[in-house]
Amino acid sequence: MVALPFCLMIFAILELALVFVTDSVLENATIETGRLVRTGQASAQGMSASSFKTAVCSRMSVFSADCATRLSVDVRVIPQFNTTPPDPMTSGNFNEGALTYSNGQPGDLILVRAWYKQPLLTPFMAQGLSRLNDGTVRMTATTAFRNEPG
Repeated sequence: MVALPFCLMIFAILELALVFVTDSVLENATIETGRLVRTGQASAQGMSASSFKTAVCSRMSVFSADCATRLSVDVRVIPQFNTTPPDPMTSGNFNEGALTYSNGQPGDLILVRAWYKQPLLTPFMAQGLSRLNDGTVRMTATTAFRNEPG
């Protein structure tokens, strides 16, 4: 009688730990890859949205296997740091069409955002953590910076 709730609770704790580890890895990968844009290396290499996504995925360590299908990136020039960009997670759906990619020019303010889709197996965890209708969690990592002068 006690074993089933106990096992469910242990599984939920392990799944939540996986979410936190994945979120931390995503945050670090986004910051490290964003540095390529900030230093001008992305422009020099002619980096596109797909190559930026590949670079983020290469820094996702143990989560890199499914990264290409689960990751979405948005890199855009913003006029000032307090700008609120459009949210692609509206009305329970994720709108890939709202995402853009631009390396910007030296001195531009850049906003880098990455979303990683993490499916959840525990039903009550999906209800509590998901903003989307498909029951997945979209972890997000964001960094903003001014491109270094050329």
